[in-house]
Amino acid sequence: MSIRHGLLALLERGPRYGAQLRTEFESRTGSTWPLNVGQVYTTLNRLERDGMVVQEGEDSAGHTLYVITHAGRAELRAWYRTPVDRASPPRDELAIKLAMAVGAPGVDIREVIQSQRRHTIKAMQDYTRLKAQALESVPVNRDEVAWLLVLEQLIFQTEAEARWLDHCEARLIRLSMAPLPAPDGAPSRAASSGDLASDVGVGEPTP
Repeated sequence: MSIRHGLLALLERGPRYGAQLRTEFESRTGSTWPLNVGQVYTTLNRLERDGMVVQEGEDSAGHTLYVITHAGRAELRAWYRTPVDRASPPRDELAIKLAMAVGAPGVDIREVIQSQRRHTIKAMQDYTRLKAQALESVPVNRDEVAWLLVLEQLIFQTEAEARWLDHCEARLIRLSMAPLPAPDGAPSRAASSGDLASDVGVGEPTP
């Protein structure tokens, strides 16, 4: 998530101070990715250092206002035009957890998968309920539309995660039942529950 570009996008609408930027950022994203004021001001300092924003006076309450520069607008336009890079995807804790659980002593990876699936499905149901509430009336401003888009992304993401978990469990079950390579000249044999199944941390398939 680019806090840097999110703040530039908000500043393009006019001068803002730090706490105001935090509030508007969270309003636009439905507080899905909450910020603290420290993050906001650290990012503003870096943007100012890079010539993307400048301080320009204060409001009536004495808050320092930040204004986007021409360089900041150019940076923002380039961000909008450039696809999000998938060549170096962010670390995914769930994928790392399952990768490490494969073959880990005393870990039943199917139990790990099933526990995560229950959590993922509950999250998907919660997001779907929030979407239904958001659609009780037609979105009337940009913040409501933006929040709806974020909600739908979260729904699609959890749906994909649930499908991936189903795929992982099915693959591990197939591996536990796969024939093991036999020594030279001997017929191959099916893996028993104590062979490959234990290697990958898969118990006997449930009926």
